[in-house]
Amino acid sequence: MRNRLSIGLAALRAVGIGAVVLLLVNPTRSRPLAVTAPPLVLLDASLSMAGPAGPWRAALDSARRLAAGGTIWRFGVGVTAFDTTAPAEGATRLGPGLAAAAARGGPVVVITDGAVADAADLPPDLRRRPRVLVLPRAGGFDAYVAAVDGPRRVVAGDTVRLRVAYGAAGKRDGGRGTRGAITVSVEARRLVSRPVVLPDSGVMVTDLTLPSSLLPRPGYQVLEVRLDGINDSEPRDDARLFVIEVSPQPTAVVLAAPPDWESRFFARTLEDVARVPVRLYARTEPGRWRDGATLAPVANDALARAAAGARLVALIGDPAALAPFARRSGVLIWPLTTARSGDWYVDPPPASPFAGSLAGVAWDSLPPAVGLTEIPVDSAATVLLTARLGRRGSPRPLALMRDSAGNRSVTVAGTGLWRWGFRSGAPSEAYRTFVAALADWLLAERGAGSGERFTPVTPEVPNGVALDWRWLGRDPPATRALVLESAAGVHTDTLRFDMSGHAQLHLAPGTYRWRAADGPERGLVAVEQYSDEWRPAPVTLGPQRGEPGDARRDVGARDQWWLYVLALAAFVAEWAWRRRQGLP
Repeated sequence: MRNRLSIGLAALRAVGIGAVVLLLVNPTRSRPLAVTAPPLVLLDASLSMAGPAGPWRAALDSARRLAAGGTIWRFGVGVTAFDTTAPAEGATRLGPGLAAAAARGGPVVVITDGAVADAADLPPDLRRRPRVLVLPRAGGFDAYVAAVDGPRRVVAGDTVRLRVAYGAAGKRDGGRGTRGAITVSVEARRLVSRPVVLPDSGVMVTDLTLPSSLLPRPGYQVLEVRLDGINDSEPRDDARLFVIEVSPQPTAVVLAAPPDWESRFFARTLEDVARVPVRLYARTEPGRWRDGATLAPVANDALARAAAGARLVALIGDPAALAPFARRSGVLIWPLTTARSGDWYVDPPPASPFAGSLAGVAWDSLPPAVGLTEIPVDSAATVLLTARLGRRGSPRPLALMRDSAGNRSVTVAGTGLWRWGFRSGAPSEAYRTFVAALADWLLAERGAGSGERFTPVTPEVPNGVALDWRWLGRDPPATRALVLESAAGVHTDTLRFDMSGHAQLHLAPGTYRWRAADGPERGLVAVEQYSDEWRPAPVTLGPQRGEPGDARRDVGARDQWWLYVLALAAFVAEWAWRRRQGLP
């Protein structure tokens, strides 16, 4: 009897103390709330849902049925309100839609074909929350042109070399061939063709070469690169567009004697930042010059004509070998043979016409120049940059400019600056900024400077993807009006740049010649019929039941009223039992 009494009293005390400990520690757990909000349906509106093989009609019917008075959102590149128009999004990204639905109570339903580009990047809590209904596309064999790469600007007479990636996916049947041809056309006129053999799956690469003389005229041209002779289930991804600009003569000529990394990096960066045709010539041996791109020999008289007709001439290397091409204006002189070796660290720029352009460069993060040539500084020269050996001693001129009666020239004394462009991040941006400032100032003297305030990032984009534009001007980004001319007629649109200098413009498939309504900017852009969404893609998001609702709250032990009652009842019962037994 005494043992049962002791066990009973101990059990009551343990229950009371355990309840008090839980109330003091207050452990919590997440619990879904019972909600009565109508469901939110996220409907895949990417291009893969459209077309003969796409389940768009079935997806629309399912969305209306599952919404049941709730809300339907379309998702693709972003999230938009519901409408019944055909899908037009060039990518399938579910993350923004789930993030937007996270703060909304009630269940979430996703209707898609399962080919979700960002499925692997979805946070686990967002991925498991919605119910997912997968309506797969009809399968089939598809051959496609994946990508085209090549020079964007060429000079009349140049050879244009294109690298074309093509591939195949899906199961072939007896009527599907494995051989076809890659053809390049412009304005519906075939220029070149090359036979190819399709891979069993994946992508292969081939090169095509065509002389620019085959192009109908100088200026902007749109090359159509097509995979012909293949009977596949999806013809909309059989061709890609590639925009190229043909110039009668190079705007800038770079002469390297001897050729080295300095001239190669400078020529490549100059073409990129100045957006003008650039030709590189290299002196490989005494008295012999070669084209820097093809290594074909170049006659001295042809070289002299190219240098005389160019608006900017860069002389990089041995001053004695480059002396026949020297001129008073529009020239960049970069001597390399008499430089004093050492670690020459560049100082922040002094006051000069270039100081504003170079103000954003992080000079302390740049690798040092490996050499410096002594250059005279007279009253007509303005120092642009200085450098000090080992960060000690007096500064020496690294770059200076001269502007005498409208004749502009720049001399760069540092060697090894190509290492800025070789690295990524701040050094690469500093090199681009430095070259762009030199080119703008030298080209502006003879009217060749583009004066562009904005430009498209790429001249062509796939179907359903917005054209990206970047701001180039020194003034803060501002809204600009565009005039667009296409086969459908002429219309105007507006570029609204954000504070980072980027803007987007959505256009229907086609070719557009554009110009600024109030400036010199002009060019050509193309929106392709091709889209990655047309190509067969694996299912990355499978069907799932999801959770009943996305509204949850944390429930702690102190939120449970019965714990207080249990602790109080246990201690009272122990006290009463002890009193009846005459125990202290």
